[in-house]
Amino acid sequence: MSGSRHIARRGAAQALYQWLVTGQPPGEIEPSFISDDEMSGFDVDYFRHLIKNIPAYQDSIEEELAEILDRPLSKLDPVERAILLIGAYEVLFRPDVPNKVAIHEAIEVAHTFGAEESYRYVNGVLDRLSVKQTA
Repeated sequence: MSGSRHIARRGAAQALYQWLVTGQPPGEIEPSFISDDEMSGFDVDYFRHLIKNIPAYQDSIEEELAEILDRPLSKLDPVERAILLIGAYEVLFRPDVPNKVAIHEAIEVAHTFGAEESYRYVNGVLDRLSVKQTA
């Protein structure tokens, strides 16, 4: 199950990137990811949950992130922004996902899709968010 959620998060990062860059509704983006062979064996329900709820909670998530970021969200690379949205959503709204798991998964996705050192930035931001949530 965890591997299938990892793949769901990777797919969600790609779908949310596409949403951020094109403005295309996630519901229109979803079918191309669900039919992708690289996505076989993944948690489709969790993927759908992420791409539906992250845009719905975007304002709340970004408000929380804005308090701890060192730059405006609009200045972030869209790949990093998509990854941070997923990690922050899990930290803020998914108590069933331990913060350490949410952060680790975001780091792994950043290793796959982000710039060379983006995983460090993602780690630092989500760690600060996690500490803020438990304070």
